[in-house]
Amino acid sequence: MAILEIKEYGEPVLREKALPVKEITPEILNLIKDMAETMYTASGVGLAALHVGVPKRIILVDGEEDG
Repeated sequence: MAILEIKEYGEPVLREKALPVKEITPEILNLIKDMAETMYTASGVGLAALHVGVPKRIILVDGEEDG
């Protein structure tokens, strides 16, 4: 797994239209794992693929409450 670079406000990729994911491939599963590692490293509770520079309709949300 890898920590991905989180794009910041103003970066052009954040204005791109995210494309649907038509098939869950090993590459998509690896992206999701990398996104999860990135999200938790950044102490986040949600992350979209666009936020890491990938124009795909993938989001992660952790709704678990701590305390």
